[in-house]
Amino acid sequence: MSRHLRVFFLIVGLSLISSWIILPEQIPLNFQFRQLKIEKNFVKPKSLTVINKTINLPDWQLKRGLDIQGGMQVVLGTDMSSIAPEDRQTALSSAQEVIRRRVDLFGVSEPLVQTSKQGENDYRLIVELAGISDPQQALDLIGTTAQLDFRILDSSASAQATSSAVAFLNSFVPTDLGGKQLKRANVQFDQTSGKPVVGLEFDQEGQKLFADITSNHTGEVLAIFLDQAPLMLPRIETAILDGRAIITGDFTLEEAKNLSIQLNAGALVVPISVLEQRTIGASLGQISVQDSIKAGLIGIGLVMLFMIIYYGLKGFLASIALLVYAILTIAIYKIMGVTLTLPGIAGLLLSVGMAVDSNILIFERMKEELRDGQPFNRAMELGFGRAFDSIKDANLVTIATSLVLINPLDLSFLNSSGLVRGFGITLLIGVLTSLFTGIVVTRTLMRLFLKGSK
Repeated sequence: MSRHLRVFFLIVGLSLISSWIILPEQIPLNFQFRQLKIEKNFVKPKSLTVINKTINLPDWQLKRGLDIQGGMQVVLGTDMSSIAPEDRQTALSSAQEVIRRRVDLFGVSEPLVQTSKQGENDYRLIVELAGISDPQQALDLIGTTAQLDFRILDSSASAQATSSAVAFLNSFVPTDLGGKQLKRANVQFDQTSGKPVVGLEFDQEGQKLFADITSNHTGEVLAIFLDQAPLMLPRIETAILDGRAIITGDFTLEEAKNLSIQLNAGALVVPISVLEQRTIGASLGQISVQDSIKAGLIGIGLVMLFMIIYYGLKGFLASIALLVYAILTIAIYKIMGVTLTLPGIAGLLLSVGMAVDSNILIFERMKEELRDGQPFNRAMELGFGRAFDSIKDANLVTIATSLVLINPLDLSFLNSSGLVRGFGITLLIGVLTSLFTGIVVTRTLMRLFLKGSK
């Protein structure tokens, strides 16, 4: 088998696998011809059985952004009164990271958390959550401070502190153990009651502090405070030396999960408040997506028609390469988890034009070689070789522009907008894929099916 044929079968294999990846979960099959009527939904299999062994197939989904899927946008204000002016930008960035970690743990795909400064002292966070099912739950989660600390009950003071709740709270003596020594928190289930509890594991410093506290205060009450309020008042029965503790209570599973998320994500360094909350519907985005897809399909169809009319069989093979490009690109989006937004769709359509541009450069160089009297096969190889420099230079410039838009190093003087980054990511993927299809796929097809022709 020749090398060109092996490359051809590799391209076919990649195309078939990519086609399977981009298939939707269900495809309605409605067909009627005279007495024959078919009404059935094709359901994409979740697993594959090979030699009595079941293999679970990956479930890749095409993620959609807020402008397409709908969701919620929240504007949060920060209280910087206790932060020095020179440290406020750092505090805002820290709060941004905490909010982002909480949303990631909550399971919202591709959250957008941006910082904003309005005027001299107005520092804000703008949070966009796409596709959430419970806006209030997410709002409660990102806005809670979740400051955890442990306090010993002063029995002599508590006996006198029965007149008010404030006096009772003041009877607890703070310790050095708190949320900053927390290594991880996770949801567990009580072996006796089966109710959900939150397990705590401290780091090396926390383990030593926890061991000292439980050893020196055996028999006393060690209160667990969350956001300055007592969550539990357990009594120390014995010294705990392994740095592990359990928060029990009348938790539902969701409450235990949210508490563990808040503790894992850490405490906010500055108090925040909700300034604005908007629920964004997907209707406008869906209409725009449908119009964009329709325009894209019409554009691709016209380009393919032009290529076939103007270049004949060469244009037909280039059109097949263009279809391979589209299939591979959507499959890469699903595998990499790229969030598709309206600017992202624009980047995809722009890269389609660049994919066609490569073929036009190659074909025109081939024409020049044929006019110089070169045999067809040699003219084809020379056309690809001599057009490659122009294709490389044009695509390198576009790749560099895409990297500037994506800003992978988070440089402060470059773009940080999620929508612009989405455009840059789809453009970069499209350009790299178009290089593969324009050079490898088109070249392989022409070597196999145009050998010796004109």
